[in-house]
Amino acid sequence: MTPIRVLLADDHTLVRAGIRGLLEGLSGIEVAGEAGDGRETLRLAEDLRPDVVVLDVGMPGLNGLEVAGRLATIDASIRVLILSMHTSEEYVLRALRAGCAGYLLKGSAVSELEVAVRAVARGETYLSPAVSKRVVDDYVSRTGGAADPLDALTPRQREILQLAAEGYSSKKIAQQLGLSPRTVEAHRAQLMERLDLHDVASLVRFAVKVGLVTPEG
Repeated sequence: MTPIRVLLADDHTLVRAGIRGLLEGLSGIEVAGEAGDGRETLRLAEDLRPDVVVLDVGMPGLNGLEVAGRLATIDASIRVLILSMHTSEEYVLRALRAGCAGYLLKGSAVSELEVAVRAVARGETYLSPAVSKRVVDDYVSRTGGAADPLDALTPRQREILQLAAEGYSSKKIAQQLGLSPRTVEAHRAQLMERLDLHDVASLVRFAVKVGLVTPEG
């Protein structure tokens, strides 16, 4: 039987090592590679074409939910299992909207990791019991299926929003994305106008609320 090939993506080396150790002890599962940030995840996914990507939400530069949405354009058969500390319905709903096949809490039992990986590899959807489908359904019914506020922004604007919320200056953002500072400033002004935000503090609060950046702790 062909093993399930997994790509691990988490910005914490020790976390990756722990997950790798757990998965390598399981029959029929192999770790094809590791990534420490969002852009590296996309590069490795394109090169390795894993069956499952175990993907942390809170990664610098390009967060896990943004990565998940882009993985589908690389290979629609890649299944994404989000690994997160957040039980908020908003995070779960955004993950599902981004095309993720599973949402596993970092506080889950070790045995749940195996169950989740095998489930999403089979084409099923897996949600940790603490964020069950009932919770998501309740959230959707309360909001009437309200649109994601990030839908108002382009992918480039979401990148710039995340980097700005992480404290990068327009010059640093321009260097990282290969843009001119003037272009970054234009995108930044447009996204602030679309979101009706008027200062950096508001940008940070919004980015945390929608899961683009995650508070440490």
